[in-house]
Amino acid sequence: MSKIIEVRDLNKHFEVTSKMGLKTHLVKAVNGVSFNVSEGETLGLVGESGCGKTTTGKLILKLIKPTSGEIYLEGKDINKISSKEMRRIRKDIQVVFQNPYAALDPKMTISDILSEPLSIHKVVFKYDYEKEVKRLLSLVGLSTNDAQKFPHEFSGGQRQRIGIARAIATRPKFIICDEPVSALDVSVQSQILNLLNDLQKELKISYLFIAHGLNVIKHMSDKVGVMYLGKIVEMGAEEDIFNNPRHPYTKVLLASAPIPDPQVDRERQVIKGEVPSPISMPEGCTFHPRCEYAMEVCKKRAPVLLSIGNGHQVSCHLIEEKASEARSGAYDVSLV
Repeated sequence: MSKIIEVRDLNKHFEVTSKMGLKTHLVKAVNGVSFNVSEGETLGLVGESGCGKTTTGKLILKLIKPTSGEIYLEGKDINKISSKEMRRIRKDIQVVFQNPYAALDPKMTISDILSEPLSIHKVVFKYDYEKEVKRLLSLVGLSTNDAQKFPHEFSGGQRQRIGIARAIATRPKFIICDEPVSALDVSVQSQILNLLNDLQKELKISYLFIAHGLNVIKHMSDKVGVMYLGKIVEMGAEEDIFNNPRHPYTKVLLASAPIPDPQVDRERQVIKGEVPSPISMPEGCTFHPRCEYAMEVCKKRAPVLLSIGNGHQVSCHLIEEKASEARSGAYDVSLV
């Protein structure tokens, strides 16, 4: 499959000044993130609040400028193209926002909301707007009679369907779904997730799916990236991440999730300590203050993202050490 999006060593650093204005701190919101998403594929990004997931999405959308790094859309570096050219290809990258109540203009009818991207990007001729709006509403499971209604006349789930319809109106190749179901009732969440899956199969769209819920990530993703304090600490196929996690953070993150089955008796694990302040990050591996396997080297040197086979990558000194032993024959490579 061809790559739709490719991100290489992406960084976004913010300067934060203290209240007294005496000192400026550098916050590394996104710190050396790399990944790619192929046609029709979903990459799930998961991690605690403040780890840089949404910032990564904003960088790809060019809502904010990166400090450094490269973002390729079908082989074209979008950080190096003119604003005029970016406007032409912006229709290929769309977004579904977290809050369906704030994402829609309350003064516009649904017909106007869905016609706007058609007009800006000249997707169809003007006399076909009404027909295209009806097609979009049908695709997301809404009645064509809803076109002249206003957003306040719909429930949260219906509003998110309208948001999805607006995202697919430009016939994009890649959609960033930023917590698209977290503001919805649990009973509605599965409907929206199934809708996104159905549209992906029908329209061959690629997704970057950002979420906190591990069950949502597992349901939606082909591969998963686990983020911690601006870095991807583990990346791999969905089944590898959930069935055979290697990074200590991934392991405890999965183990801390509740099991929705009262018959299953399991002691929940809790990640010890608090997330470090982004303005005073630990030296070496940023997870070492909370890691039960931390070694001396973890406090001094940041680990690299190491490939351990089948597209599975882990950023951990413990894995590096075991891989080194495996290469020397002192450790069973199947355990790495």
